Amino acid sequence: MNRIATALALTLTLAACTEPHTGPRPVTPAASPLKVASWNLEFLAEKDGVGCQPRTEADYRAMRRIADDLDADVIAFQEAENPAAAARVFDPSRYNIVMETREGSPSGTCGGENKTQTVFRQAVGFAIKKNIPFDRHAGVTSLMLGNAQLRSGIDITLRPSGRAPLRLLGIHLKSGCFSGSEAKACPTLQQQVPALEAWIDAAAADPDRFIVLGDWNRRLGLAGDSVWAEIDDGEPANADLRLADEGISPKCDPRYDSFIDHIVFDKRAGADMLAFSETLYPPDTKHYSDHCPVSVTLGG
Repeated sequence: MNRIATALALTLTLAACTEPHTGPRPVTPAASPLKVASWNLEFLAEKDGVGCQPRTEADYRAMRRIADDLDADVIAFQEAENPAAAARVFDPSRYNIVMETREGSPSGTCGGENKTQTVFRQAVGFAIKKNIPFDRHAGVTSLMLGNAQLRSGIDITLRPSGRAPLRLLGIHLKSGCFSGSEAKACPTLQQQVPALEAWIDAAAADPDRFIVLGDWNRRLGLAGDSVWAEIDDGEPANADLRLADEGISPKCDPRYDSFIDHIVFDKRAGADMLAFSETLYPPDTKHYSDHCPVSVTLGG
């Protein structure tokens, strides 16, 4: 082949290799929504028939089905005795379970119809899907106020693939001060609030979005609630908070018209909220806990 023919063949080959793509370009799939939930498990025990809410094997199977159907990526849970108890509800083949290290000092017997049963430790934790990497931070022991019976906060950062990190603080505040400030438990809850606000303000100054979720034992959605006013002060700017259940009434128990289980976003995470939902127990069945799961889906 002469030089002219060789050069022509090379030119045609290069043109074929570099011809612009005129068809539709592949689209990188957007990250699927992230589902974050909270569920107070009401004295969840490792063994059948013990604690202030004694359960059967069938009860635990039913609670496992509820958790499976909820299919949340991460669940903040409260009132579990230990990781073995939590694993009866959250399938350990699907979820990593992390819990506060506070030992507590439970004593005495339960009240009501279970007054012969013995009280055991109630602890806070997270069940996190195994495909989601996460970091665990030091527990927020300031919420305990030096009292081993008060729960610490559990602090993690999720690092889901294709998404920005998301920091989560799981809490269970003092019970009995659901509104106002006159109830016997209110001085204790009111002392926990500054400790919680300190964590919120520090997280708001950090680069990662965050959510505080769990059993607040407080009706934050009531107009003029003093606890909500104290933490939602917009200082720093990302402490301009969003209450996921704002304007929504619970349907779990007809006795109550306001949530005490809340999912609270900082300003950045709040912009990513797509939906809030409450999971109700199946009709004509027993309530396996005195709380129903609440959850949110996040885009972004």
